[in-house]
Amino acid sequence: MARKFTDAAALLHDLLDRREGGTEAPFAYPDHAAFPTVIAADAFMKAIAAAKRAGCVALVHGTGRKRDELKLVRLTDADALYAHLGREPSHEMADRARSEMLKDLDVHPAVRDAALAAPDAWSRKRTWCNLGPDDVQAVRTAIMLAQAIVDGRHLGLDYRTFSRKATGNSKALERLEAAVLRLVGAAIDLPPAAGPRAALATLGLERFSPPLLLTGALTLDGTALPLSLPYLGLPPGEIGRIGFNRTPAYVLTIENFASFNRHVLEADHDRTGLTIYVGGYPSLATQRALSAVAAALPGQVPFLHWSDIDPDGTWIFRTVERAIERPLRPHLMGRELAEAYGERPSRASQLRAGEAAGSMISDLVDYLAGPNAKVMEQEEVNPMLPDLSPRAAAQTAAGRRKVVD
Repeated sequence: MARKFTDAAALLHDLLDRREGGTEAPFAYPDHAAFPTVIAADAFMKAIAAAKRAGCVALVHGTGRKRDELKLVRLTDADALYAHLGREPSHEMADRARSEMLKDLDVHPAVRDAALAAPDAWSRKRTWCNLGPDDVQAVRTAIMLAQAIVDGRHLGLDYRTFSRKATGNSKALERLEAAVLRLVGAAIDLPPAAGPRAALATLGLERFSPPLLLTGALTLDGTALPLSLPYLGLPPGEIGRIGFNRTPAYVLTIENFASFNRHVLEADHDRTGLTIYVGGYPSLATQRALSAVAAALPGQVPFLHWSDIDPDGTWIFRTVERAIERPLRPHLMGRELAEAYGERPSRASQLRAGEAAGSMISDLVDYLAGPNAKVMEQEEVNPMLPDLSPRAAAQTAAGRRKVVD
């Protein structure tokens, strides 16, 4: 809807703004009732008349008794109005921004392409990651941070130390998280719904990882831990201090803390398996700890993962799968459960059918990629011991027993 103005310059700039936003022949109205004085109204009309004489706009007057009153102002020649106002066209500004923000930077092609979306948005009078055309230097800084992460220069560092080393500004990453995450995500697979800190932690951008929680028939530094101990917490880097009183019947990694506790307290009282809470999106340190666990156990010990039935749950599953480098089975993560107890997602899935081919989570990924898929939080179902039968090893856990109260 066209706006009303008492400021001629604001009206003329608005015409160009909307033209840059895609309106073919924008127009705007003078707000006759809002002029504070006759002098202000006269100045407005003189400025609009000057734009008309320059060939920039056409003036449309009223009819009947209002035939002498200006009804609306329509843009007729954008180039002429740019010159009249001394304003740089947005497409020229975007071209300049493209050059400035990438000058002398050696950037991953995917990061470069993602960054070029910023000037493309600005040329249409849109923002990009809440950054506008006056933020070219900020986008350049975000590119530098993203490329440093792609290069692995963030490993073992906290936010501010990494930011200072990469850009000279210790707070740059905190201020540009959304932009950096957008750029990094173009080159590296990140969890689709994670916040910046959780997503970047999966790549190792953290100094202190959250503790790894695990339970089973364990030893710590060679000393057996009582089975009555619900679980043990330790830094992921200390996983080498953990041993086993007996070979676990299974290894189960769990996304959700409540589900981890319920499995430990309700399903595996005898600590027959090794159950590990991965802390939501597993940090790089947690991924390395899982790799160490997988290397320490015999190949016949089955590994399973239990997450929400949603795109992020499948991302976590595949991250654990890559970390352990051995077959990983879904636990209570079947399409049948989603159909029975799930709900329609609030946003469309970005998953693609076939993208998880070769993984035991592929059936669920293909289901979630469809238009009628449902999602389900893992807290919706009761914990249960994994089905370790040979038949179960060849298919996803379909929730054939009662798992909901």
